[in-house]
Amino acid sequence: MQETDVLIIGQGLAGTWLSWWLEKAGLSYVLIDDPGTASASRFAAGLINPVTGRRLVKTWMIGELMPFAWKAYHEMGTSLQTDLIAETSVIDFFPTVQMLQAFQKRYTEDSTYLQLAGSLPPGSSRAGLINAGWTQAGLPPSDTDSVDKSPDLENWFRFDLGWGRISPCYLVQTERLLSAWRNRLREKNLLREEWFDSTNLTCGEEFVEYADIRSRYIIFCDGKQSASNRFFEKLPFALNKGEALLVEIDNIPQQTVFKKGMSLVPWKENIFWVGSSYQWEFADERPSASFRSAAENWLKNFLKVPFIVRDHFSALRPATLERRPFVGFHPAYPSVGILNGLGTKGCSLAPWFAAQLSERICSGKPIDPLADIKRFERILMKEG
Repeated sequence: MQETDVLIIGQGLAGTWLSWWLEKAGLSYVLIDDPGTASASRFAAGLINPVTGRRLVKTWMIGELMPFAWKAYHEMGTSLQTDLIAETSVIDFFPTVQMLQAFQKRYTEDSTYLQLAGSLPPGSSRAGLINAGWTQAGLPPSDTDSVDKSPDLENWFRFDLGWGRISPCYLVQTERLLSAWRNRLREKNLLREEWFDSTNLTCGEEFVEYADIRSRYIIFCDGKQSASNRFFEKLPFALNKGEALLVEIDNIPQQTVFKKGMSLVPWKENIFWVGSSYQWEFADERPSASFRSAAENWLKNFLKVPFIVRDHFSALRPATLERRPFVGFHPAYPSVGILNGLGTKGCSLAPWFAAQLSERICSGKPIDPLADIKRFERILMKEG
């Protein structure tokens, strides 16, 4: 029987970060992950955006999450001898007058992360601004950002209503992170690449046993699988389907995110992630012809340069009804825990809440009550 402190199920962003913090704390762990299971983390764009939604409000806890994520990803990257995070900005082309007005309104209320660099003042024409000395991109000539000053925006993209910029944002190399950490786990013989069969799990008051493993705790970091887990299926998950394309584009900047409804996010050299969809009703998890057609039409209408579709993928996101993660231990099974429900914010939420859960295991430090599953104690304790 193999003895360990923590048995982790799933090696997406949540499982990766939890194992990282446990290792730093000196706790032992074993991680089980089926490489054949599609994980939303593997297909994530990797963008950490400080504002969200049509109203461009600040993302929950972003003031704490961004500096923590920046330091954590750099620290892990140094350990893995690779770059995992970089600063970027989002050039947000306004698809409608309403979106332009929403950006302008939010800018007047709180401009912390917003710049109205390319929007057209009411009553102005693009030609009038250019004649007045603005660049073709709609910027004052005094602006110092080389990408923003470039007149090539109009050579690359079709847009009529100007644009705003969201900055700073961070771009995480999710595929590189997950692959590099997986290799590290293999080297240390801490990874079992197999399907987790819950029927083989036995829970005691102070330990769990699974196959030949005996552990103080088991933590489910398995994304969509937890929505049907016998311990946590009563939590208010709200799974939604996301789809994206990978497209090759040679003639636009490789360090900036471009958005006009959908987003173009740098992925690898000359490859951009295009998406994403948010489907709350879906027949299956597979990539759909309807999304591919819509995304290709969007690219044709938005881009003035050629592109080649290289891949099309889809996955179910483990979102939650109240848009807050599920972190902590089951009230009736104190050895059974969860780190899940990160939705589209996994790149920023995973390092922070994995660290909190690790501290809870090590020293009993409480988890943020807005994320702790104690808030669902009544639901989880109900039988049947």
